[in-house]
Amino acid sequence: MAAVSALGAENSVVIFSKSSCCICHTIKTLIYGFGAIPAIYELDELPNGRQLEKELLSFGCRPSIPAMFIGRSWLAVIMS
Repeated sequence: MAAVSALGAENSVVIFSKSSCCICHTIKTLIYGFGAIPAIYELDELPNGRQLEKELLSFGCRPSIPAMFIGRSWLAVIMS
C-alpha cells in the first residue's frame, strides 16, 4: 500500500485509471470540469500498473478502477 499512498499524497487530486475504461474517462472529464488538474495514473500503461492495482484492491477498491485520492483520502467510484 506504500506506493499507492505515496502517489496519493503527491497531489491534491489523484486518479488511478485505465485508458480503455469508459467510466474512468467520465470521471476524468468530471474532475476536469470542476477546474481541478489531477495527477492521472493509467495502470495499463505503467510498468508497475499491476502492482498498483493490487494495492488498490487491498484498500478495498472493488473494482480497482477508477479510484481517486482527494485531499490525501481515497475515494472509490462504485458503479452498480
